[in-house]
Amino acid sequence: MAYKSILTICADPVRAPQTFATAASLAIAEDGHLEALALGVDRAQLGYSYIGASAIVMQAAQENATADVKAVEAAIRKAADAAGPSLRWSSEGAIAMIGGLADLIALRSRFADLVVLTKPYGENHGDEEEAIVESAMFEGQSPVLILPDAALDATNIGKRVIIAWNQSREAMNAIRRALPFLKKADHVWITIIDPPQHGPERSDPGGALCQMLVRHGVKAEVSVLARTMPRISDVLARHCSDVNADMLVMGAYGHSRFREAILGGATRNMLETASVPVFMAH
Repeated sequence: MAYKSILTICADPVRAPQTFATAASLAIAEDGHLEALALGVDRAQLGYSYIGASAIVMQAAQENATADVKAVEAAIRKAADAAGPSLRWSSEGAIAMIGGLADLIALRSRFADLVVLTKPYGENHGDEEEAIVESAMFEGQSPVLILPDAALDATNIGKRVIIAWNQSREAMNAIRRALPFLKKADHVWITIIDPPQHGPERSDPGGALCQMLVRHGVKAEVSVLARTMPRISDVLARHCSDVNADMLVMGAYGHSRFREAILGGATRNMLETASVPVFMAH
């Protein structure tokens, strides 16, 4: 398996060049095709308003969304020119309201092998970016690669990979979908934090997974860590730093999205603080 159809969705002209450039380098490396969706979000909230105000609000929101699409498209074209003639790519622009994002993103992402997206949380990040990530994974059923805000060398993504393994269905699905990266990696750490003493893998935590990956040619080893920090995401982030990892593979949303939004969880915490690309699937 390889990533022959790669999709990137850009809603912010400031971050679009970096996101597109990373997706472009992956498409070139995989000899695949990159599709880019330049997205404008109609932010009109048509609830109670004075007579005649709705039409004015709608028109202004449409004009703003159209301007955003044009700005993102311009940034994408510039980044595509910089990527060179070896890149095969296409793009389209679209406008959607927040409530209609799920259907639009699902339609585009369900036929992609990989969706490359910007980090959904942080300063100057819009609410639509979280909706895009969740729609691609849940409605589109696609794996996503979440990029940090900081600039990175796209040619080194996936050389030193940490797998967050907790025996869950979500983690196993993410690992299977990440195999093209894992097989090319120089080193892969199967990382287990405080394995349960009475779990099914109590005698050999991560052993069966390591055996499976080695049979695929993955250079994998098991790392068992103690939970020395309050949050799992903090332990994973520190481990990424300790081994100089350039990618983290993990299952997404083991709890409900509503619970994670209110109470927090490993997925949300990791996306808020990640300094390396995070590969996720549900």
